[in-house]
Amino acid sequence: MQKIRTALLSYGMSGKVFHAPFLKFHSGFELVGAWERTRKNIRQDYPKAKSYNSFDELLNDNIDLIIINTPVATHFEYAKKALLVGKHTLVEKAFTTTAAEAEVLDKIAKEKGVKLAVFQNRRWDSDFKTVKDVVDKNLLGEIVEAEFHFDRYNPNLSPKTHKETANKGAGILKDLGPHLIDQALFLFGIPNAVFADIRTTRDHSIVDDYIDILLYYETLRIRLKAGFFVREMVPSFVVHGKNGSFLKSRGDVQEDDLKIGKRINLKTWGTEPRSKEGLLHTEFEGKIIREFIPTIRGNYCDFFEKLHESITENKPEPVTAQDGINVMTIIEAAIKSSKMKKVVRLTLSS
Repeated sequence: MQKIRTALLSYGMSGKVFHAPFLKFHSGFELVGAWERTRKNIRQDYPKAKSYNSFDELLNDNIDLIIINTPVATHFEYAKKALLVGKHTLVEKAFTTTAAEAEVLDKIAKEKGVKLAVFQNRRWDSDFKTVKDVVDKNLLGEIVEAEFHFDRYNPNLSPKTHKETANKGAGILKDLGPHLIDQALFLFGIPNAVFADIRTTRDHSIVDDYIDILLYYETLRIRLKAGFFVREMVPSFVVHGKNGSFLKSRGDVQEDDLKIGKRINLKTWGTEPRSKEGLLHTEFEGKIIREFIPTIRGNYCDFFEKLHESITENKPEPVTAQDGINVMTIIEAAIKSSKMKKVVRLTLSS
């Protein structure tokens, strides 16, 4: 199997938790190293890895794939530099700070003939995979409405400065918002219009920390919500169709397992506890069904497998730059809508 020599642009939580374990597990990747500005930690976990002192040092090394896992406001600058020297590039969410930046990166990648992907790993969460399976199997009939939540209870400001200072990448809209928007677009396609309410609710916060976004389609409406003052959780996924409903809590275990250092395996990885199973209440093939249904296993390994195939076999990226452009366009429409208190119509094509 062809090895893809890969480097990270930081080795904080995202590098340590969401990327390095999968680069090690997948035999088609080689984790060469990470750019570490102050703390030199990567060799504690990966003794053979390099700790780069600068981005230029990393760029000039024999690297095939660069993972941009730095603060959102830096994504465009770093991704542009990586693409211009012919490196395949994976960018975390939010892809960029504007749709225009996303379009520039897409253009450069195509001109250079390299792959550009967005790390929207939540498509491979167990809960969302189960929701998608229910919809794909038409168990609810024609979908009328859906509501996706990414709620937390945490009134305290983040210790990560870049998340709480006034910069183009800060705020919940560009933190949790891309997950919700990407899942909605992946499941239902591009909406016709957007209405949004974006607020700041925590004491002493200067960035947005509450979003309520409505996506309007010809025959359905999708609501996306995220906030920090939800002590009692409601179902994170609620989908209603003309034949029935499906309710599912957010139950994917991968992030928590990765944070405690649990090893990835092929047999049980991403298996939710049965207590998190979603409730299906519908009429299907002439039979009324009301039961909790098994959850499909989550697996971020599938993202990296598709990324490997994209680079080595010239297949489509698991999450394309166009997907990233579409998410950023929705985000910009939401900002405009919230400021104007009006519905904003879209002209995006699927």
